[in-house]
Parts: sequence; C-alpha cells; structure tokens
Amino acid sequence: MHTFDYNKVKDPTYYSDGCLVPHSDHKYYNSIKECEDGQTEMKESLNGLWKFSYAENYEKSVKGFEAADYDCKDWTEIKVPAHIQIEGYGSPAYVNTQYPWDGRENITPGEIPVHFNPTASYVKYFSVPDAMKGKPVFISFQGVESAIALWCNGQFIGYSEDSFTPAEFELTKVLTDGENKLAAQVFQWSSGSWMEDQDFYRFSGIFRDVYLYTVPELHVYDLKVIPTLNELMNKGSVKVDMKFRNQPAGRALLTLYRYGQEQASTEKCLNLLEEAAELDISAPELWSAENPALYDLLIKIYDQNDQLCEVIKQNIGFRRFELKDGLMCINGKRIVFHGTNRHEFCCDSGRVISREIIEQDIRIMKQNNINALRTSHYPNQSYLYELCDEYGIYVIDETNIETHGLWDAYLCGKITLDEMVPGDQTDWREAALARADAMYQRDKNHPSVLIWSCGNESLGGKNFYDMSNYFREQDATRLVHYEGIKSDRRYNDTSDIESQMYTPVAEIEEFLKNDRSKPFICCEYMHSMGNANGAVHKYIELTEREPLFQGGFIWDFVDQTIRRKDRYGQEEFTYGGDYDEHPCDYNFCGNGIVYGDRRLSPKMQEIKYIYQNLVISANADQITVKNKNLFTSSSDFYCVVSLHRDGRIVKSENIETDVAPLTTGTYPMPFAKETEAGEYVITVSFLLKEDTPWAKKGYEIAFGQGIYEVKGSERSKAGLFEVIEGACNIGVRGEHFEVLFDRRKYGLVSYRYDGKEMLKTTVQPNFWRAPVDDDIGNLMPLRYAQWKIASAYASCFTPEKGREPDNPVLEVKEDCTVIRYTYYMPTSPRSSCDLTYTVYGDGTVAVKLSYQPVPGLGDMPEFGTMFKMSADFDNLEWYGNGPEETYCDREKGAKLGIYRNKVKDNMAAYLMPQECGNKTEVRYAKVTDDAGKGLLFEGNRMNFSALPYTPHELENAMHPNELPQVHYTVIRASLKQMGIAGDDAWGARTHEEYLLDVSKPLEFEFSFRGID
Repeated sequence: MHTFDYNKVKDPTYYSDGCLVPHSDHKYYNSIKECEDGQTEMKESLNGLWKFSYAENYEKSVKGFEAADYDCKDWTEIKVPAHIQIEGYGSPAYVNTQYPWDGRENITPGEIPVHFNPTASYVKYFSVPDAMKGKPVFISFQGVESAIALWCNGQFIGYSEDSFTPAEFELTKVLTDGENKLAAQVFQWSSGSWMEDQDFYRFSGIFRDVYLYTVPELHVYDLKVIPTLNELMNKGSVKVDMKFRNQPAGRALLTLYRYGQEQASTEKCLNLLEEAAELDISAPELWSAENPALYDLLIKIYDQNDQLCEVIKQNIGFRRFELKDGLMCINGKRIVFHGTNRHEFCCDSGRVISREIIEQDIRIMKQNNINALRTSHYPNQSYLYELCDEYGIYVIDETNIETHGLWDAYLCGKITLDEMVPGDQTDWREAALARADAMYQRDKNHPSVLIWSCGNESLGGKNFYDMSNYFREQDATRLVHYEGIKSDRRYNDTSDIESQMYTPVAEIEEFLKNDRSKPFICCEYMHSMGNANGAVHKYIELTEREPLFQGGFIWDFVDQTIRRKDRYGQEEFTYGGDYDEHPCDYNFCGNGIVYGDRRLSPKMQEIKYIYQNLVISANADQITVKNKNLFTSSSDFYCVVSLHRDGRIVKSENIETDVAPLTTGTYPMPFAKETEAGEYVITVSFLLKEDTPWAKKGYEIAFGQGIYEVKGSERSKAGLFEVIEGACNIGVRGEHFEVLFDRRKYGLVSYRYDGKEMLKTTVQPNFWRAPVDDDIGNLMPLRYAQWKIASAYASCFTPEKGREPDNPVLEVKEDCTVIRYTYYMPTSPRSSCDLTYTVYGDGTVAVKLSYQPVPGLGDMPEFGTMFKMSADFDNLEWYGNGPEETYCDREKGAKLGIYRNKVKDNMAAYLMPQECGNKTEVRYAKVTDDAGKGLLFEGNRMNFSALPYTPHELENAMHPNELPQVHYTVIRASLKQMGIAGDDAWGARTHEEYLLDVSKPLEFEFSFRGID
C-alpha cells in the first residue's frame, strides 16, 4: 500500500508524490449558459471551518488521526484558507535573509528542524456533491505552506511541496457514497523550505482556496494558446494546443471574438491533434499596458455523437514582446518598466488575499502610473494575472525559489559555492525545475506575463541555467530573467536581461559603458523602507538618456505588517520581533509605497509623478508636452490649464492637445500674462476622458507646473512699540503684542498676541531630525549624533566663562528692535551660532539663524529653529509644496498651492516613528486654534513642519502607539533638511547635492507674527 514516510520530508528529491501534472489555469464549463454566468457545478469549495490539531513538531502531532475510523469531530476548528499563526497557533515570524531556524537548530540543506517545526493536522468531513457523483473527482489546494501530506478515508493520496503553485490530487477511487474524511498534515518546514527563504513573514497552513472539482468526459486538462504577430504587426495568429485527459474523439470548434463580434473561427477534429489548431486575424488590436485589448477565445468541445461536452473561454492578447536591436520591445517600441515588486500580503490575514484586495492593488497601481509588477518572489494567485490582463499591467512572473540565507553564508565563508542550493547540485535539480514548470504551465496563457524569472537571490549555477533553457524551450514569446547571476557569472546566459538590485544610477551608467550586451533593468530599486524614495527621479531620467536602461521595480508595494490591538486596546501595526519571535529582522518588512491597510503612503506622490508618461513644462507664454506613451496620444485625455495667484485660483480653461506617442508638442498659454502683483502658478493637468476599470472620468493621470512673479511693494511692518529693559529680561510691547527675551541664558521665551500666549517653550536653534530608516541603515545617527546634542544643549553660556556679558546684544532702532543671541554648541570641534530677532511695531518678529563653518565639523541633518506651541493650536495651513510631505530630494511630485489639515494629520503612518510631515518651498504657514488665533510664519521657500512631537520623541518610540500623549504643537522652520535618501536602507547615503553645504556660512531668515 502507498504510505507516507515523514523521513522523506527532508529529502530534496521527494517533492511531489501522487500529484496531478501541472496545467493551465483556464476555466471550463458544461454549457454555454454556465460560461455566460461564470459559474459551474463542476467545482465545489471546501473553504470554511476544518477540524484542527496543532503540534510544535511532528513527534508531538496526533498519530493515526488520518485513519477513517479515527474520530476528529470533537477537535477544535480553524478557518481555511488561513495561516495557523494568524489564527493563534504559534507566532508570525518575520525574517529577511536569514533562515528562521538560524541559531535555534544546527541543520544543513535538506535537513529540517526537529525541535520546532509546527505541524498542523487538518480534517474535513464532506459528502460528494450530487453533480460529481459517478464522475472523476479531484481536489485542488491552491497554496499550502510549505508542504502537505494528504489522506482520504484513511488512504494516503500524496505529498506536495512548493507553497505557491497548486497541489492537485485525484480522489475518485477512495471516495464513498456517504460521508468522507479528508485528512491533511501541513509541515511549516520541509526540504523545500530551503528554497523558500524570501524576505517575508514566515507562516504555515492552507492559505489559498481548496476545492473539489470534476471534469467532463471529454476534457481539455491543459490549454496552451500562443498569439503571434507578423513583423508589421498587421496580421495575427493564434495557435491553440489542447491536451485531453483521455484519448479524444469528436471535434473542437474554436471562435475568436472582440466586443462580442466574431473575428475568426476554425474547427479541429480531435482525432487529429498532432498539430495545434490555428486561427488567423487581420489588423488585430494590440495588447499593451496602455491599451489592454483582449479577445475572447471560445472553444466548444463536441463528442463523436456531436453532443456539446465542454465550453472553454480564454482571454487572448495579441502582443509582440522581443529583443529588437538589443532592446526589449513591446509591439515594436522600446519598453520602460515603471514597476513595483509586490508581495501577497494583507495586514489582517497575511498572505491570505481576497479578490477585493487584489483588485484594489491593481487599481492603485494604474492610478499611480505603475505599469508593471514583479511577483516577488513566487507565483501569485491566478486572479492577479487575470486582472493584469484586463487592466494592463506587465508582469515578471517569478519562480518560488530563494536561498538568500545560504547566499549570506557563502559571502561569510561559511559554505562553498558547491554547497549552494540549488546551484549545481543534482539532488536539487528536479525540484527546482518542477517549480519552474508548475509556474509556467499555470500562467502561460496570460498576455500580461512578459518575462519568466528563475527566482531570487540564490546566486547562480547549472540548475538555474537549465531552468532558463526550459522556459525558452517552452515559450519563444517571452524573455527569461534572473538577477542572481550578477554575483555568479559562470552561467551568464541564464538571463536574457542584465538585472541588478539597488545599483546607483552612476554605477549603472558605468556598467553600460563597458557592457552593452543586454538590456538592463533593476528588478529591485528605489528601496521604500519608512520615509524614503529620495532622488528616485534620477533613475527615470536615466531611462531617457540611456536606451539600454529600461526601468525597474520598486521594493516594494505594500508594508508587510500585521494589525492587532495592543495591551491598552489601541490598534497597532506590528513587525518583526513584536511576537517575541527570534531571530527576526524587525521593521525591515515596512517597505511599502502603500501601508498594510492599503492607504497610500506619502511616498506614492513622488512615484506617481516620476512614472507619469506625459511630461509637462509651462511658463507665462507656452506649454510643452512630452509624450512618453508608446501608443497613446495626448488627445486621449482632457487637458486643463489653471492659473493661481498666491495660491488662489484666478482662471481655468480646457485646451485641445494632440501630441503623438514619443513626440513633443508646444501650445500657447491660453491666458495673457498677468500684471497684478503676486506669484502666479500655472498648473497643466491631464485627466481621463472616460471611466476606466481603475478610475472615473476626470481622474488626473499627469500634471506639470510653471511659476512666474509680478513684483509689488512689500507689506509695511510699521507701528508704535516700546522696549522695556529689565534686569533679567528685555520686553518689546506694541499695540496688540508683547515679546519677552531672557537676558540670562534662554532666548525668546514669550510671544503674546491679543492677550494670548503663543509659545510654550523657548525658541531654540535646531540641527536634528528624527532619523529615517535610511539614516539608520547608513549610520547617520552615529556620524551626526553631535548635532542632536547641539540641538538639545546649545547654550548662551560657555563652560569656561559662564554667561558672556554681551550675550544677548540689544540694539533699538527707529522702526524695530534687534536682539542677538550667541549659542555655544557641544560639538567637536567647538562651534557656535547666532540667533537674531528683529521685532517690528506690527508684531512681526524676523528671525535670522547664522552659522560660520568650522573646519573639521561635518554637515548637519537640518539648519533651522524649533518652537513649541500649545496643542490647542492644531490647525495648519501652508502655501508651499503639497499635499503630502516633501523633502529636498522628494518634492517633484508635489504641487505648489495652499493646503490645510490638522497637525496630527502630518504624522505619516510609518511602522516605526521617524522624521515626517516636512513641507518644502513654503511661502507661509499658519498654525491656529479653532478660534483662528495663532501664528503666521513667512519665509522664502523655507522648510516647515508642524507635528505633535519633537524629533527626540519620535525617535524614542518603536511604534506610533508608544508616542506620549500630545501636549504641544512642535514647529520646525528651517533653511533646509538633508534629503531622506532611498537607493537602499543598508548603507546608501543621501546624495551629495541634497546635503547641507557646511563648508560655507549658513543663514536662514523667516518671520512670524500673531494672527486672530
């Protein structure tokens, strides 16, 4: 009798036992009506509650539970699909490159953990549906992590590894007429787990759909459609290869439709299937991400008595993807991937992803000009590919292989190249090829899939080379990708594409000077951990000047974070280590341009802009539109031109444009240049003309802005004032205001307007920001720590003399009063700065911060000042870049305008609190209470932020819910803040041009005054 041997779970050659051969994911029906309804009685879901038993390892699991007479009906229940760790058994564990058992169990590839290897025993009692009785019955597990052994009515059915492709078995011979018992045992770690060391949460269990299915007597179990185009792309052909479960006899009628209209038809005798059926079509509409034109292929299978047995509906996309003159081209045009990597992840259910969430993800991508995704680092649910076909998303489909932990061990000298998995090892070859085959067979008919990927971060070797050749043998319409050969060039032809990760722009350019043998992509780039994505525009600029660089894929799309309640009932988003799991890699799972709950991160503002295909510039006289679309004219969109003066709308007008793909057009400005004094902002927006599946008519897909200024007279600051020189303080009083300066050591301590105190603490020079994740990765806190100390402990005293007798310096002028403080800072070498206040009669306080360079003292994170106001001042209005936070290296996607929000809304929801909420190019900002009282800050394109917390408070919390209760509104006005970087989060620094140049004197001037 066929039995299960647990010892084989650690054998890399034992990865599939009793499984059906992989096949296409096409849909089939009994009748035309079923096909039209999209429903079939040949499929029965087994999702729902299953009986369940959990054990920490196999030895502790219930023995013999799979027997038909072993009663499991009193067992507890668990949801299917679900991860057992999300359901309360064991803990979620996030690790990146290291294996999750590292340091816990000393094992080598092929061996599996013994002491802790969660073993889940599932039981489902069911009856065969009436529609399946007397027919063959199969079961499909769409995803089980990481290995499953299956029994039915006590008989061993089979075993499967590969968590992310279907495991299917036939049950026909073991089923009974009454109640049947299905038993499954799922092992978190098997030999296959050595090839599943992806950067993700480690879960286990049955996490995708489970269903029974049957098939018609005459059944196409595998369908392969190959749409092709001639060189001129004015003629198309579809080859249709059908594999039947049994020896067929009858005929197949194949008809191609577009918009319900027949385009081509052919008939094929099933006795003569040595050659594929073929349909030809003239002038087909071509599929691309810009225009995802799909045809419907309807296949009707008739038996030898001419009875309709089966109906198949398959989407077809005519597109030509190829290497042409050394470039990747879609339908004859050079493609640029504006892509993102995407883990399947939901903050409430892990990798158990609903169709609604998948569709939401694709809509978000389309709305933000993302045209491509990489299924990092495993095949996704089939529904994703259907949506990519329909919505228009280019896909790199990636085999479920990653052995990053072994790669790290190799780099550390712990193992040799010969020990890499799968590498050159013959014991791992068939399992690796099986994973490639399972992905290929399931996904081969999706036009959205342009590239097959052999896996991720596993070095190279003969096995990867064999996988790549397998893809080429099966499919001449796509290319093969594998990045791992960058670190192991022995089989450089494994990849048709030079693919690298996080390579800086300058290094890409240097590489392509010396090696132009392949097109170049970054399969991972623009690392988006926390507050990141600085200077990412440089990559897009490179795609325009270097043809061989054809874009890349952001790491990554969604934060991998799990939502739960903390001990006080507050909602929190957790990351590595929050479940006391170790080893772990902490918040490195928070790399998304959307948060775990699918809210857009502020980073998306920049991504949408740099990925837009209509590049617009404008001045007072004309508008220039560069159309980077390959197939779409600008005339397909509304163009709206608006004019604002000092942030307020003046005029708006629609104009007609018709800029052909890959050309540039210029149009006259529809408005005459204004003469009234003010700053004028021209905004040119391109909007959808019609509803699409991903956005409504009127949605903005691209914009550009231009600015011009008409000079006018400055506002008068005149007014009567008096100066009160006390022994300890200097006071300045006007009609509506009072300002108080501490002579001894503190500085500006009080500003009252209309009788209301505006300040809660002394105004201080500030040189620090809460480190962002990129800062932590490149050791910014270690390098710049003295600037935090300088911000906290700058003093008007010196250690040697105490208070200087001429500090502060007071000068009373006819129209103003000037008070200058010198602050001595605890840096090495010693430094100082001057903070000068000029008080005018209308209550305006002009502030100037000055710093003279000190040889040997490096650059600083920020150069500005910090105020604290009462938290009652919780309304912010600013005229500057927005609506999302901006930084000097991440502001291209912002629009200059007037924006309003609550101070708390400027706290971005990064997994770990860090610098956030900054605004660049700020002309003015108002911070007010609900009655409208507060302060107006004015500056020359300054940086400005208003948050509930100081930088120190932000960096002192590991999670947002650890931040203290709000007492203040913290204002930071600065000349500049260093960029937030983003090439990677483990060493890459802010680009030099986005640092503060401390080799020259620094001066920052702004003003504030009370308002009511």
